[in-house]
Amino acid sequence: MAGPINWLSQVVSVTGFGVLSIPQRRGSVAAAVIGIAGVVAVLVGVLSIGAGFKRVMEMSASPDSAMVLRASATSEMVSGLSREDTKLITDAPGIARNAEGPLASAELFVIIDLPKRSTNSSANVPLRGIEPAGFAVRDNLKIVEGRKFEWGKNEIVVGVGALQEFAGLELGKTVRVGRNDWTVVGIFSAGGGSADSELWTDAKVLQAAYKRGDSFQSVSVRLTSPQAFQEFKNALTANPKLKVKVLRQTEYYAEQSTMITTLVNSLGYIIASLMAIGAVFGALNTMYNSVSARTREIATLRALGFGRGAVIVSIMFESIVLALVGGTLGAAVAYFVFNGFHTSTINMQSFSQVTFAFAVTVSLLVQGIVLATFIGLVGGFLPAIRAARLPIAVGLREM
Repeated sequence: MAGPINWLSQVVSVTGFGVLSIPQRRGSVAAAVIGIAGVVAVLVGVLSIGAGFKRVMEMSASPDSAMVLRASATSEMVSGLSREDTKLITDAPGIARNAEGPLASAELFVIIDLPKRSTNSSANVPLRGIEPAGFAVRDNLKIVEGRKFEWGKNEIVVGVGALQEFAGLELGKTVRVGRNDWTVVGIFSAGGGSADSELWTDAKVLQAAYKRGDSFQSVSVRLTSPQAFQEFKNALTANPKLKVKVLRQTEYYAEQSTMITTLVNSLGYIIASLMAIGAVFGALNTMYNSVSARTREIATLRALGFGRGAVIVSIMFESIVLALVGGTLGAAVAYFVFNGFHTSTINMQSFSQVTFAFAVTVSLLVQGIVLATFIGLVGGFLPAIRAARLPIAVGLREM
């Protein structure tokens, strides 16, 4: 055991010299740490946008719920179903029922233009027309202020996310949609799902306002159990009178989040990669300065019998520790600045605004720390090799 213990003591000794020399090169050390912190903060911050959007979409889904669209439709916006279609769908097996009938809601989805609170611009906001079972289909929905709209009237209820992001949606306010005025009679929460970004009203009233006749765009259903989905799907796809696409809610909302999360993640990795290149050069500069500042000490230790391996490991260790300090600082900044920050963005598939909060997850923090460690490894490798290969005689002559 003497060998490993002796080698470890050598590593500690060389590392100690490096730590003692930090005050002499505090400028380059601070620059490297802050540079790495910036890389990690940007990476985690950008990726938290995609994570937050994805979380909203996942929270919109229930394992025992399904959606029916027109065959080949990619979203509700481009779907279309007739009244005859919706009757066949609501009669299918596997749908849960209560005293009022099947838990199925044929729905209309239109886009209206509303001003944003934070800017002078306006944005597309989804207005959803539902049938009486629409509230029961979504078990996580509750009225938090006011009341539900009355059927047959120009009344709407507003999601908490839409209320936070868009102006003029307070309880009691009137919203001008097309040629009609709609009174806000209630505020609802959908547990953080995408419905929080929507306005809801009676589907029949919305059909009349937009001259949609008796057509719908989707049917949302509650199943008797998650296992009933296949029976429900088979019954609809086998019906020659129907040409529909049947999805679990989880599948539908996963598809809805794909485009945004892919775009955001790609941009995040590209930006972080470019910044990481600069951070690597910063780390190289810092560690080269470290080696230069203690050339004589390293040569003296080598002359006393210290091995090259101990020198390499100690310098690499110092580089990684500095990188981890920067990575931890960047992760902390990202968490406290970005986590929970509320905003809205357009859903590319429905062309409507979705409100969500940035989500700095454990996975993203780990990614940031791993990136910082990699920068430290790359930035410390060449200086460590240079220090180990430095001739002892040359090092001893350094002043």
